[in-house]
Amino acid sequence: MRIIFGAVAGLCATMAMTMAMRRLYPLLPPGERYPLPPAEILASVCGSTNDRAHTSRTVLAHFLYGSLSGAIYPLVRNKLGGAGYGFAIWAASYLGWIPAAGILTPATKHRVPRNLLMLAAHVVWGTALAAGFRELEFSRNDIFTRGPARDVLARQSPDREMGIRRG
Repeated sequence: MRIIFGAVAGLCATMAMTMAMRRLYPLLPPGERYPLPPAEILASVCGSTNDRAHTSRTVLAHFLYGSLSGAIYPLVRNKLGGAGYGFAIWAASYLGWIPAAGILTPATKHRVPRNLLMLAAHVVWGTALAAGFRELEFSRNDIFTRGPARDVLARQSPDREMGIRRG
């Protein structure tokens, strides 16, 4: 269940990340305002296109990657925390597997403003991921297990019908 909660929190955190990217993008110097890495990655993998289908696939791939990365979070959250995990995902992606696969050059070869934008967006993602995961965990152990609904479930349980009392 924790992996699923991580995936859901990662999906939701990607919305916060995308909002941060959209708000930071206009702050880039004019010569740096070309498509951000998610679009570059998909263009490199699937072929460079600027049609509507490509941009839709970019958005979907971005959210899928956020969700998949979020699914890993429960395994490392005690070691890294949210912002640290966001930074680790950025480093593993833009300094690690993406350049190793020949998809993009490493972040060290990209301009500082774009790297700062992507780093900030990943910290936003990690922070939102941690908050979302924490809320899902709290919800599971609190608001969905207390009060009248729990009493109704207890009254409907087969043990109760058979006169068995559970502590």
